[in-house]
Amino acid sequence: MADIAEGLIARAEAWLDQDPDPETRAELEALLAGAREGDADAERELHDRFDSRLDFGTAGLRGEIAAGPNRMNRVLVSQAAAGLAAFLTERAAEGETPSVVIGFDGRRNSRVFAEDSAAILAGAGVRAILLPRLLPTPVLAFAVRHLGTSAGVMVTASHNPPNDNGYKVYLGGDDHGSQIVSPTDREIADHILQVAAGAQVPLLPRGEFETADESLVDAYVSATAAVAVPPRAQPVAVYTAMHGVGWEVVRRVLAEAGFAEPAVVDEQIDPDPAFPTVAFPNPEEPGAMDLALARGREVGADLVIANDPDADRLAVAIPDGSTEAGYRLLTGNEIGQLLGWRQAELAAADAPGDRAADGTLACSIVSSPALGVIAEAYGLEFRETLTGFKWISRAPDLVFGYEEALGYLVNPGTVRDKDGISAAVAFLSIAAELAAEGRTVADRIDDLAERFGGFASGQVSLRFTDLSRIGEIMSRLRAEPPSHIGDVRVERIDDFTDGVGDLPPSDVLRIVLEDGSRVMVRPSGTEPKLKAYLDASSESGDAAERRATAAARVAALDAGMRALIG
Repeated sequence: MADIAEGLIARAEAWLDQDPDPETRAELEALLAGAREGDADAERELHDRFDSRLDFGTAGLRGEIAAGPNRMNRVLVSQAAAGLAAFLTERAAEGETPSVVIGFDGRRNSRVFAEDSAAILAGAGVRAILLPRLLPTPVLAFAVRHLGTSAGVMVTASHNPPNDNGYKVYLGGDDHGSQIVSPTDREIADHILQVAAGAQVPLLPRGEFETADESLVDAYVSATAAVAVPPRAQPVAVYTAMHGVGWEVVRRVLAEAGFAEPAVVDEQIDPDPAFPTVAFPNPEEPGAMDLALARGREVGADLVIANDPDADRLAVAIPDGSTEAGYRLLTGNEIGQLLGWRQAELAAADAPGDRAADGTLACSIVSSPALGVIAEAYGLEFRETLTGFKWISRAPDLVFGYEEALGYLVNPGTVRDKDGISAAVAFLSIAAELAAEGRTVADRIDDLAERFGGFASGQVSLRFTDLSRIGEIMSRLRAEPPSHIGDVRVERIDDFTDGVGDLPPSDVLRIVLEDGSRVMVRPSGTEPKLKAYLDASSESGDAAERRATAAARVAALDAGMRALIG
């Protein structure tokens, strides 16, 4: 057997010696047996698992559950917990005991990853508090601030494929419960690597951890119900949890806020890590909302609302007789504009006397520019951030933040992360106020176009098996900048490599066109994709004409970008 294979097998055997999970041990033993017998596929699989390591970054950890350092498993999670404990202990003030609250959703291994983490953190001298049961990510984000802990950990892979899991880290104190950002991620990663190099997982000390009281969940429910205005009408709604953990908390929040209980998609309402009714548990994916829309037709719903499996995102569909399904899914930008307008109105209502409203509306750089127009109309500050709520949540004086990928933050005083539950309550409040006036969400969308302009958005998303192609395309766009996208002249290109304004450096290009349209180009942070985000607007004609003009411009941008980078 070649030396390289011998070294590979030795690394795998050393991993096997410290793996406490019988399932991942068994599949690694099978791979080792195949590699010893000369099975090329088994050897390639071992190389994939052991030649690299899941990177701990600003999104924490996320990957497929399997054995090896390049997968999610109990060894990797235990090393992460020990590294986090070392980081928190190092930065704690003299005499201070750091603390961590840990949550988990209904995915495979979420509970065991959370319990391993709690025991190892406690063994390292950190006060560890486990949430009482599987709960949505927003409850964990709330708990960091509510309990005043040094940090929080959420075990979830959000809307990733069924066999994935992940490890999200939040910081308390001066970070106010936001997710970690650079350079904190690298500091934690360095501690994790030190643990991996010098400690066997079975020998890591374990301690007794606490379990949070149910009063914490009660506090989240009350704080989130307070987002609503007491409804003057009851829109008919359908809700799906997408096989996730949202329903128990959503049900309580809606009841406390005064809303009638929605009809539910029975097949998707309880947590199920297999996600049996969807090919991909993401409300944005084609077909994922089919059962919910069918339920909507069955009950004549005014709204169909969905959370993703950990309930930090919100999807909404409204009746539309022109579609085969009878409903139209609102885009993330449309939902963000409606919620942002609501928050701007609330901020203006709270302003004393003739004073302008205080606060900031914020969105990611790839979200629609419409939020900036709304902020200006109400005298609010507007802030664009890099993608991800780790950045949006840090905008100063934040009253509302969103990103186009169905993430919304409507209650920054209590949660500093996207929260699909509070967003659902806020959206139901919009629908209830409209219903009391004999109007619909579609009418409000018309109002928005008439007051602020018609906005349209689109996305070109190209998947690559050869990741080097993504870098090559970005390099070509920088070296040979286009003069036109389709027939429209490029006015300027902003390169975020060294940062733009007060934004940190990022691999992003912003292409601004002569007609005011905009294209943002960046590699995906979580998938092997290159993405181009397309935005256009119009202020000519009535609401329908404005939207049609903007949509036509986006269609032209789509064709032009595909010709340029496809």
